[in-house]
Amino acid sequence: MRLFGTAIILGLCLLRGAGPEPAASVAPVASSETGTNGSRDQLVRVPVTGASGQIIQMQTRVCRPTVDAPARLVVINHGSPPNAADRPRMEPGRCDQEAARWFLDRGYVVAFPLRRGYGATGGDWAESYGGCSHADYVHAGIETARDIDAAVVALTALAFVRPDGVVVVGQSAGGWGTIAYDSLPHPKVAAFVVMAGGRGGHEDNVPNKNCRPELLADAAGHYGATASTPMLWIYAANDSFFAPPIARALYQSFTAAGGKAEFEQPGPYDDDGHRLFFGRRGSTIWGPLVERYLSEQLNS
Repeated sequence: MRLFGTAIILGLCLLRGAGPEPAASVAPVASSETGTNGSRDQLVRVPVTGASGQIIQMQTRVCRPTVDAPARLVVINHGSPPNAADRPRMEPGRCDQEAARWFLDRGYVVAFPLRRGYGATGGDWAESYGGCSHADYVHAGIETARDIDAAVVALTALAFVRPDGVVVVGQSAGGWGTIAYDSLPHPKVAAFVVMAGGRGGHEDNVPNKNCRPELLADAAGHYGATASTPMLWIYAANDSFFAPPIARALYQSFTAAGGKAEFEQPGPYDDDGHRLFFGRRGSTIWGPLVERYLSEQLNS
């Protein structure tokens, strides 16, 4: 192992009112580098300022391709387990996993932020939607977007990352936060990929049981009214969290309100399509869809 620079300057971000704004201060973070299948692997901490003003250090894994020139950043955002007891045990994604390798092999810097309330990041779980009877899915997504934006702002300040043209990818709750982020100012982001995005699935840990899906669709419409970047949404046909009727309802509400998205629904994947993005050989299914979208979105 060798030191990869004694310090990395990571930016702070605040979310005020309508959307994310960079704060005036920055925080130095030391990091080290190891090799993983030809990539370079770092763990860093990104400061996130919550709605109450509390600063939490968000553990983030950064995976670098072999090329040293500044590269485009992709921020991959995790889901939220149905069982709250599993949140403290979560870890950032790995540089050697298939989803990361797909982007690394195409020259991207890959980041896996571990949001507030998960794993080593700790702190209060910010993205709760409250009780099922009055689920506030809008608030939940905005809080997830707060953490995503902190990672985008901080990591694009690094010397080996391009300062713009970021790709944001989110799976499940991370996908829901990705939709929310498109509805807020995001000047550094050029593309959004939503993999099985949503909240409220597996209510009471029961597959295909959802908490107030009509409120989730309403929230998608709320985001669509101010979303500004065309997105790619992918939901497998056998997703046990967001079955095809729910996924379609989200898409219809989002686009009816003015949001722009391409909706793709591949056939069944393994025993649960909700695992498509991180699953074994999943990239053979989603990869061509993402490649086409990014080619159009980033080269237009």
